[in-house]
Amino acid sequence: MSLISKAIQYFLGKKQETSSEQWQQSWSNFLVQSVVFYRVLSPEDRHLFEQRIRLFLLNTTIEATAFDVTDEDCLLVASSAVIPVWEFPDWHYFNLKSVFLMPNAFNDSFQCDQPDSLYTGMVGTGPMAGKMVLSRPALVLGFTNSRDKQNVGIHEFVHLIDMADGECDGYPERLKEYAYAIPWFELMHHKTLEINQGKSNIREYGAWNRAEFFAVSSEYFFERPGMLKTKHPKLYAALAELYRQDVTAIASTIKPRKKAPCPCGSGKRYKHCCLPQA
Repeated sequence: MSLISKAIQYFLGKKQETSSEQWQQSWSNFLVQSVVFYRVLSPEDRHLFEQRIRLFLLNTTIEATAFDVTDEDCLLVASSAVIPVWEFPDWHYFNLKSVFLMPNAFNDSFQCDQPDSLYTGMVGTGPMAGKMVLSRPALVLGFTNSRDKQNVGIHEFVHLIDMADGECDGYPERLKEYAYAIPWFELMHHKTLEINQGKSNIREYGAWNRAEFFAVSSEYFFERPGMLKTKHPKLYAALAELYRQDVTAIASTIKPRKKAPCPCGSGKRYKHCCLPQA
């Protein structure tokens, strides 16, 4: 059992103890190093983020069979859960009971290292309801590479948010009234056409269906908000309204050299493309 799991069990047995006695400084240090969203929070909000991590772990089992689950694994999974619903403090993932970590990408039979082992994340329905499966290397990469607009942990938790209203359709009614869905679906359709025409830097998987567009664009929103705001201002505004978050502070942590090619893939220099203008 990881140290953080022991702390959670201790907290379950002694709920009157203060949160500071349940939280290790090493965990905060890890979050500062690994989770940009946490890094840009105020000290007060960092403390709240830690509390919400602990609450998530009180209600969700994180397990694996091929290796021991570490504190860092727990912190990254929980961070993936907290980030999209940060401005919804009462949010509870009622549709999730356990997260299973795999040693690599996997297939429909949850086998790794096979020719069809292409999945890095999956949330279940039917017999798999209440379960999430994540590739551990992909989970880690989602946080260590803050430039690629991809984070499989956030991606899969966005699917759970989408599914909370009973339908995985790319519009989470539990975050926003359905009356606002039509403009969102129209924007989604337009952006999907751009992807299919090769006129977008949103990754191609976002054009697969509405649910995947929502998850892929949400990854982009939380990983590269400055770039998204520059390249897709209407999409950024829609997601900012949906999540009730302005995450542009994250952009200040990513500072490519001005003469370097722009990471958006345009082929232009960063200074002539996505470099924030004063």
